[in-house]
Amino acid sequence: MEILEANIEDAPIILQIQKEAYISEAELHNDFNIPPLTQSLAELESEFNDKCVLKVILNEQVIGSGQVKLNGTTSHIGRMAVKTNFKGMGIGSKLLSALEQFYPEAHKVELFTGINSKANLRMYERRGYRRIKEDSLGKTTVVFLGKSLNAANKQINQDK
Repeated sequence: MEILEANIEDAPIILQIQKEAYISEAELHNDFNIPPLTQSLAELESEFNDKCVLKVILNEQVIGSGQVKLNGTTSHIGRMAVKTNFKGMGIGSKLLSALEQFYPEAHKVELFTGINSKANLRMYERRGYRRIKEDSLGKTTVVFLGKSLNAANKQINQDK
């Protein structure tokens, strides 16, 4: 398995994986108008201009992706998605590590997930994320989480 920076030619498969992966999120929150499901190919392609999009490759096939953007000294992670038949294999955790480490100058990392996404919340909290706030995104209540990326945390992540 490799995690590499995606390019715009990867956008169609990334969008397909994203839409497949976020159906379960929409079902958990009874909200099928969430941005990962309504995003167009042109909108995703435009995100390549101001975010880093990573792709997960296994057997020469894209099976996952995620995005990260640096704002000051804070990395903002989003749109993590893994093909359904590859879930539960630790791929999302490895992708999260790659996204966290993408900007070595970042001091902090933040992300959000739906309040009913108990498995996501457990994984993030196991990895040191703490809840910051809750807010509404359409009909869905989302939980914002963050963690410090001090030198000790970076070394621990590199050792995994």
